[in-house]
Amino acid sequence: MIQLAEETFSVRTDPNQLDVTEAVIEKLREIHPATLSEHTVDDGPVVWILLIPSSTETMHRFLNEEISERELLNEVIPGQVYDSIYLCSALVLPEFRKKGLAMQLTLEAIEKIQLQHPIGALYVWPFSREGFALAARIANEVKVPLFARSSEMNFKEEF
Repeated sequence: MIQLAEETFSVRTDPNQLDVTEAVIEKLREIHPATLSEHTVDDGPVVWILLIPSSTETMHRFLNEEISERELLNEVIPGQVYDSIYLCSALVLPEFRKKGLAMQLTLEAIEKIQLQHPIGALYVWPFSREGFALAARIANEVKVPLFARSSEMNFKEEF
């Protein structure tokens, strides 16, 4: 999973991306236990999901590129009321793709967050066609709008 994360995201070379350290994991768990989810098989995780609940104001600042992914997390204070969720990352090992595992894990996590927070929007910073398509399907299932941060990739127009 670590190799897949390094191949998919450029956290080591892009200061705007969130580097998931032990301190970040601790803060995410303080924000809500459902921010991190994984599906494991015999020898370890094969699907890993990271969500960040936030305010709509923080969502718009991120979408408008006024704050980075790292700054987004810094703005989220544990104990706040959150009304949006940033679909930060979904990593799936190649041999486990197209089985609905990422969708299922994400929907379960959102449902848990919705028990305590009035989530009215989802947002994403897409890095792949598959990731954006998954986010769109999740938003459709949850029945809330999906917003996307602009990206150099031009695939969003396909949806």
